[in-house]
Amino acid sequence: MAMAPHPASEFPDFSHLPHVVIIGGGFAGIATARGLANKDVRVTIVDKHNFHTFLPLLYQVATAMLEPAEVAYPIRTIFGKAKNIGFRHAKVREVDHARSVVVLEDESEMAFDHLVVATGATAAFFGIPGASRFAMPLYSLADARRLRNRLLISLEEADASADTSPISLNFVIVGGGPTGVETSGALSELIRTVIKRDGLRIDPSRVRVMLVDMAPRLLTPFPEKASEYAFKELEKMGVEIEFGRSVVEVEERAIRFADGERLKVAAVIWAAGVTASGTLAHDLQVTSGPGGRARVMTDLRLVESENVWAVGDAAAVPLDESTFCPQLAPVAMQSGRHCAEQILRVVKGEPTKPFRYRNKGIMATIGRHAAIAKLPGGTVVKGTAGWLAWLSLHLWYLIGFRNRLRVMINWTWRYFDWPSGPRLIVADAETAE
Repeated sequence: MAMAPHPASEFPDFSHLPHVVIIGGGFAGIATARGLANKDVRVTIVDKHNFHTFLPLLYQVATAMLEPAEVAYPIRTIFGKAKNIGFRHAKVREVDHARSVVVLEDESEMAFDHLVVATGATAAFFGIPGASRFAMPLYSLADARRLRNRLLISLEEADASADTSPISLNFVIVGGGPTGVETSGALSELIRTVIKRDGLRIDPSRVRVMLVDMAPRLLTPFPEKASEYAFKELEKMGVEIEFGRSVVEVEERAIRFADGERLKVAAVIWAAGVTASGTLAHDLQVTSGPGGRARVMTDLRLVESENVWAVGDAAAVPLDESTFCPQLAPVAMQSGRHCAEQILRVVKGEPTKPFRYRNKGIMATIGRHAAIAKLPGGTVVKGTAGWLAWLSLHLWYLIGFRNRLRVMINWTWRYFDWPSGPRLIVADAETAE
């Protein structure tokens, strides 16, 4: 039996309104779209994924603390009540500034009155041989699933050889920033848990979790006391930390350091920084900004453009005359909201206003019961208080009530115990895009 067509009133015609195309469904893109929801503009979000990913919790997916679906949410569902916002599941190949159109990979074109580039960033490998091929970054849901597979498969292989030739497992995390610290702590907890709860016949002394960094301390954006606290907490968890170590090559199952050491590894986890080089933002201008980011004016419009804007990690957002805003989620969300406001001002014929970043602090968690929070005034909160602050903030910004509820239940459960969890080796994760 054929379904009755939807009444025309369910699909209002917005074709007469200025068309705003937003490339990217991350923090910046979603914030921009929210600022334009139910306004007198027609909005189309374009992304190669049909979901928004909560990037700060990817390491928990990788270490089997959360399910992938708990950190992702369909973009169409986010804007289900905003009828002026549409979504296109596609990848943009290039931007034709002269004609004000974006060209998609299938050769189709999409005209725009205003374009917002919110394509984010990707892992920075600094030209180190083999790093982009064999190291495992954490910047997409597919990255997290692949890493989780690698970790669990390595542990299963070690268990299988327990009766014949026991093998040593070395997991190396490159980068001592928040992602490196959080991943190394969670990985250490995962290994202890699977040995204890899943009955794996692995000698804990043969498993090493190493965090290496060129810097002289962890978490360099934090005060030194906070770095010392993180160092001591990770050491208690069995993480080996080595400063001043430079990686010169990554092989399929090994890593080489500048001092000549070649270490066999089960996995190299890359948390050494991000770049916009290789993304669409890098190709918007003849000369890109620092880290491949798009050069923007104070109102977030592309330099030498009237209708192309860049926000979040994709943009070199001026902080003052000589520095730029850090590539952090708060910058992405604030710049996205500001961009939406300025587009509406331009549509109304009003002058734009400069972007002003409001520093709301930074956070990093080390493990259960331990985290660090640097507040805007410089005050550092650590330990259980910092951990509770970290939990509350991430739950607040996580999209979707169902996701918030499931994550809160999982975190509460793991506070008192560590259940079996989503320690699943998903066969198709290695081929996911």
